[in-house]
Amino acid sequence: MKKQNKRLAFLLIILAGMSLAVWLVLTAFRHNLVFFYSPTQVFEGKAPRHGIFRVGGLVEKGSIKKDGLKTTFTITDLRHSIVVHYKGLLPDLFRAGQGVVVQGQMAAGAPVFFARQVLAKHGANYMPPEVAAELKRSMAAKAQAAES
Repeated sequence: MKKQNKRLAFLLIILAGMSLAVWLVLTAFRHNLVFFYSPTQVFEGKAPRHGIFRVGGLVEKGSIKKDGLKTTFTITDLRHSIVVHYKGLLPDLFRAGQGVVVQGQMAAGAPVFFARQVLAKHGANYMPPEVAAELKRSMAAKAQAAES
């Protein structure tokens, strides 16, 4: 009987240890998960108000204002726009009219996005799939509105 109790205790300890490891992995994964939203989704309140997330769209022409390492620009999905503040070095390929994805969070009580990271990719045809899909929806909505 004593041998069976030792085996049972050993199995319970291993099960508890594995459960703890799985919980720690899932918790770390949840904290590092960053979702993508379009400016329209942010405007509609679908993005978290206090968490970190990504926003993608086109950099509006004439919206880039630089002051040393501080840059303010506007990204759009052709329906809605978001003002972005970023402090740091921008990618070499960052420019007006370019597809861009920014990661950060919204300012409390203001329609301003504070970016921690700015991502731009080379290639005339490159655009993140989510951004491309949202721009396509925006253009279709504008075409329908023009027909009405």
